[in-house]
Amino acid sequence: MRLLQVALRAEAQERAAAFYTALLGAPPAGRFGPLLFFRIGDVRLLFEEGAAPALIYLEVPDLHAALAALPDGAAVVEAPRRIFVHPDDALGPERAEEWHGAFRDPEGNTVVLVALVRS
Repeated sequence: MRLLQVALRAEAQERAAAFYTALLGAPPAGRFGPLLFFRIGDVRLLFEEGAAPALIYLEVPDLHAALAALPDGAAVVEAPRRIFVHPDDALGPERAEEWHGAFRDPEGNTVVLVALVRS
């Protein structure tokens, strides 16, 4: 079993398309009527009117740089902070510090940016 798709709210599809094209650095992978898709690796991000707001986590190499480069319309809701240090490799690299910072997109979804800082 593998994760295939995550659904996010998009009350304004064109606004969501522009925002996530800027955030992800790639255009939509497809549009089918009222459905808008992006890809992150093997996972599809589906944007749909009427969907519940989502909370997703995206790994970035540099948390501070990623937050500083957010597209227009993003509202930072959590400043960067260390969440914990991985005691083993069960959820991430052993001894890596996990840092989070979060923003809300123009559609009301919350995106947490995660950086794994290896010591």
